Amino acid sequence: MKAVILAAGKGTRMRELTSEVPKPMLKVNGTPILEHIVAGLVQAGIDQICLITGYCADSIEAHFANGSKWNATVSFVRQLVQDGTGRAPELARSFVGDDPFVLTYGDILVKAETYKKMVDRFSNGAFSGLVTVTPGQDVTQGGINFLDEQFNLKKIVEKPTAEQVRQYREDGWLKPGQPIWYNAGIYIFRPVVFQFTTNLHKSPRGEYELPDAIAAMLKANHVIAGQEIAGRWIDVRDPEVLAALQEEDLKN
Repeated sequence: MKAVILAAGKGTRMRELTSEVPKPMLKVNGTPILEHIVAGLVQAGIDQICLITGYCADSIEAHFANGSKWNATVSFVRQLVQDGTGRAPELARSFVGDDPFVLTYGDILVKAETYKKMVDRFSNGAFSGLVTVTPGQDVTQGGINFLDEQFNLKKIVEKPTAEQVRQYREDGWLKPGQPIWYNAGIYIFRPVVFQFTTNLHKSPRGEYELPDAIAAMLKANHVIAGQEIAGRWIDVRDPEVLAALQEEDLKN
């Protein structure tokens, strides 16, 4: 199992904090967010890592070098055009080769055991991919996942409107008393995913969207597992979240 981390963006919601530093290099408890992620992956036994860099790429590449400090092999690919998350994984295509890989955004913090649970779930079925989910988030700010009785993915929708969510309730997609599953932004894919990212068209937002590739995989009858993240899941989305994290012990 390899890992690809998307760390090319500036993180405009961080305002002046990212004027000279890319968002994944902002520090939590004195350590860059991205370093927390790399250390967690290595702790879970995933030590071949590719970082997709872009904004202030030099600072990320200089910090991680070849990865030996973390007992990992780290390589880099630069995303020159920031046009969404759908095409970015393709930059790591040669790194991935024929192997399955964890794909994560460079601003999401979870415990190392989360990656291990993902790998265990993925390895116990004939899956082409795996999506992680967490309850209790505002799905209009991210994505919503619909899962079947085996906790496999049935449908994925990026940033549904409040009206769409209401309609899903009326149509029976969302049932009373059951969680609404928010897309947690960490995945596992087999290389077959590249067949679908290659054929993406830009969304109404003007970007290539990874959920669109996942939806196309479902339409082509690929089986994609779901995995709930138990315990810590933090999207370091803005300065307020970053400030609150400074008091947390991420080692526990």
